[in-house]
Amino acid sequence: MVILQLSETPDWLASMLSSEIALLVLLGISILEGTMMLRFMPSELVVPSALLLIGSSIPEVVAIVAIAVVGTTIGQTFLFVLARRGGRKYLIQKGWIPLNESRLDRVDGWFDRWGQFAVPVTNTMLFVRGLLTVPAGLSDMQVRRFVVLSAVGSLSFQTILALIYLLAGEVIAL
Repeated sequence: MVILQLSETPDWLASMLSSEIALLVLLGISILEGTMMLRFMPSELVVPSALLLIGSSIPEVVAIVAIAVVGTTIGQTFLFVLARRGGRKYLIQKGWIPLNESRLDRVDGWFDRWGQFAVPVTNTMLFVRGLLTVPAGLSDMQVRRFVVLSAVGSLSFQTILALIYLLAGEVIAL
């Protein structure tokens, strides 16, 4: 039973996720996702693809979700520190983030309005996932606090994706 079509997952990636180094590859992909550099596939496909190609037993699901959380947290922390050290203009000029000046202004407004706890909330949401990493890095938020909030949001996001994948498999099996 295949509940996920991998038409959007590149063949080379699918073969790596089904190899002996699959969990290491997943970690690398998750770090790219956290840095907002995952351009070759939607972040919503990372955990479901890994579950399909690596396995979906309880220990495999726990390992996949844990690795995805660690990877995205590492990536977001890297982007947080880069924003703090390089500044807003540096990130926009270098094209590091997929945000232009006006969109970053909007995201800054969200951060100003909702504060630090918007980080885990937006990390759980589709389409805005990770966008508050840059305003958080430009704020006076402590790195440790950011790491915790980022990890909480990533854990929520990755767990939801895994549950949707597993529940869809159960529904299809019926």
